[in-house]
Amino acid sequence: MTEQDGHFIDITDEVCPMTSVKTRLKLKSMERGAILRVRVSGGEPVENLPRTVEREGHKVLEVRDEGRFFTVLIRCG
Repeated sequence: MTEQDGHFIDITDEVCPMTSVKTRLKLKSMERGAILRVRVSGGEPVENLPRTVEREGHKVLEVRDEGRFFTVLIRCG
């Protein structure tokens, strides 16, 4: 999966609750079962985003620490 395929968002400049809002909007535009890769900063965004998307019926497949940022892989539910 590449950043150009449309299933990637970089929200490292955002803070809660905008991280969840932007992720939710992207997921709404995707087909069920598609995988979204979200790049977030540490702290509150990486702690809250997985809980929020799972509450909304999506599946968090992985939260990966990539040093400066984190990548959250989400299956659209």
